[in-house]
Amino acid sequence: MSRSAHPAGPRHADVLPEGHYSAPPADLNALDRKVWAQTVARGADGVVTVGGIDVIRLAEEFGTPAYILDEADFRARARAWRTAFGSDADVFYAGKAFLSRAVVRWLNEEGLNLDVCSGGELATALSAGMPAERIAFHGNNKSAQEIERAVSAGVGRIVLDSFPEIVRVAHIAQSLGKRQRVQIRVTVGVEAHTHEFIATAHEDQKFGIPLADGQAAEAVRRALQLDGLELIGIHSHIGSQIFDMSGFEVAAHRVVGLLKDIRDEHGIELPEIDLGGGLGIAYTSDDDPREPHEIAKALTEIVGRECEAARLRTPRISVEPGRAVVGPTAFTLYEVGTVKKLEGLRTYVSVDGGMSDNIRTALYDAEYSVALVSRSSDAAPMLARVVGKHCESGDIVVRDAFLPADLAPGDLIAVPATGAYCRSMASNYNHVLRPPVVAVRDGAARAIVRRETEEDLLLLDVG
Repeated sequence: MSRSAHPAGPRHADVLPEGHYSAPPADLNALDRKVWAQTVARGADGVVTVGGIDVIRLAEEFGTPAYILDEADFRARARAWRTAFGSDADVFYAGKAFLSRAVVRWLNEEGLNLDVCSGGELATALSAGMPAERIAFHGNNKSAQEIERAVSAGVGRIVLDSFPEIVRVAHIAQSLGKRQRVQIRVTVGVEAHTHEFIATAHEDQKFGIPLADGQAAEAVRRALQLDGLELIGIHSHIGSQIFDMSGFEVAAHRVVGLLKDIRDEHGIELPEIDLGGGLGIAYTSDDDPREPHEIAKALTEIVGRECEAARLRTPRISVEPGRAVVGPTAFTLYEVGTVKKLEGLRTYVSVDGGMSDNIRTALYDAEYSVALVSRSSDAAPMLARVVGKHCESGDIVVRDAFLPADLAPGDLIAVPATGAYCRSMASNYNHVLRPPVVAVRDGAARAIVRRETEEDLLLLDVG
């Protein structure tokens, strides 16, 4: 990826990342099932539908841009994860991917637990009726107020991320007359095969307590000595958008080694091991994610094999899929504003959103698919770059894709697999209003997060 130094940031200068594209698809009207939500289809008239409703109607009712979420698909994926791991394991949906009160209710109804990493996420979970004992609280810098609320509410576990936090949680729990169930997050020195900015288990990063130099073992000793804590397990997370299970195998080997050391030193076998999340999804046709039942089988076998070798009872496994549940269930619907053809290069397609509703392309060099959805087209493919309306040259939604050469202002295009980390990371850059999240199911559509208004924007400006 080519970058140049610029005081406004590496994405501001005139040197943009190189393209990542191959040959155009044989049929621009085809919708790859790997990257689109389950109920998405193209009708006989060429208009794409989701949950039985066409996108033209959705655009008329809710405006664009809008995140369109297939509720039936979300529920089906949640059930698939729950079924895959069965009653002997726990599945915690990672709320950071996307969280709303409607989503919390769906999770509760489908039998998934929830992991949160801020006071706001905790408040959303509790307000929507998620039982506190099914909530895990993460975060590398939880405030005293957040910890107090979590302990008071009775969350099922707090994941301890540092030595100061061990003491902080113990003190708050004891002052409230409670004994808080906790796990210790360890960094196991495994770097997942993923983008540098989202690999989280090598030592030089802000999360967790390293296994190296006996630091994790010391954290365990301290937690076991404090009356306000009940240590129930070890937590590990090795990255995001992972397809290769080999990283989990190495991580499990090292975590089980720590469990063996704990047994040998303290005479106890901790009952839980949390392997985190990070399982990848298909953003393009080139991605090949595993199904939940395949992941469950692989992780269960890995942990079982490691525990057998260490002569330990197999602990209860927890996993934390977020992106893998919600990511494929939504697409972002845009209206084309301008089409600018640069001869010999590509065509720039500007839409009515951009990096304020999807920062991942600029932040992670993420790749996406895109399709014309308000009609079909027999036009030849053209190499296009889908860009937003922001005052930033790095405001790219889809870096390189093929769209019909007759694409015109007013057409609707959609970017699939935007259920995770798009609305969650959305901003008001350039004072652009954040889009709604529209849930569609069985021919009915409703906003579960409404579109922001200018009144919302100005309400915070007390100057």
